[in-house]
Amino acid sequence: MPGPGPATAALLALFLWWFSTGAILLAVRRAERHGARGRWLAASGGLPLLGLGAWGLAASLGRADPTGVLVAFVSAVAVWGWIELAFLTGLVTGPNRRPCPPGLPGWERFLRGWGTVAHHDMALTAALLLVGWAAMGAANPFGFWTFAVLYAARISAQLNLFLGVPRVNLEFLPAGLGHLASHFRIAGWSWLFPVSVTGLGLATGCWLERLMAAGTPGAATGFSLLAAITALALVEHWLMVLPLPDAKLWRWMLPDPPARRPDPRERPHEL
Repeated sequence: MPGPGPATAALLALFLWWFSTGAILLAVRRAERHGARGRWLAASGGLPLLGLGAWGLAASLGRADPTGVLVAFVSAVAVWGWIELAFLTGLVTGPNRRPCPPGLPGWERFLRGWGTVAHHDMALTAALLLVGWAAMGAANPFGFWTFAVLYAARISAQLNLFLGVPRVNLEFLPAGLGHLASHFRIAGWSWLFPVSVTGLGLATGCWLERLMAAGTPGAATGFSLLAAITALALVEHWLMVLPLPDAKLWRWMLPDPPARRPDPRERPHEL
């Protein structure tokens, strides 16, 4: 069965990035209106997405044609999306749920910051290892590479937010995760930012080079998808620095957040 060509695959990756981000934000925003019960229902209601993603990853391992590669890509994003939904609803976060006191030394800030996302990061790491183990020697490893790119970009973004970037978009941060903002550092970029954007740029170039040398339609589709999502991760990193209104991409489709009294403890102390 013929699948999408490289250009179509790249456009599908762009649409999936936009749509899945908006769908998760919409689910979280609606769940917030019903408190803790609503957040739990949103996360548990997304479990079929996790199941379908796991099934799609397993079913596509032996299919190296374009359709099989696309199924692997979408399935990896589905698994990733549920873990992000569980994080944003507060179901899988970390043991530390308190704001960061000002004036702490760097090592203690790091430990407290990681404590806010420790369970989430461990869930992502476990999923990455499991998908990687399943994909060893498989005809279609693109599900694993998709998850690996998302994982690397996420860890890089977290570290940059901790070390310092000029722009931090807190507009879509759920009320239940308001304490996270105090662990972010709004400042000039750190040494890690040029390392991150250089690495993502090189990875994008690597996928494009592999796309040009692809010997099968399935490989061309897979490397096109990887190049697209890696380039999107690169753009998201630059949005931590450049004053662009990226939130407008999703604000129009979301209901207004539930009214709540602002808590000064939830703001980054560097502000």
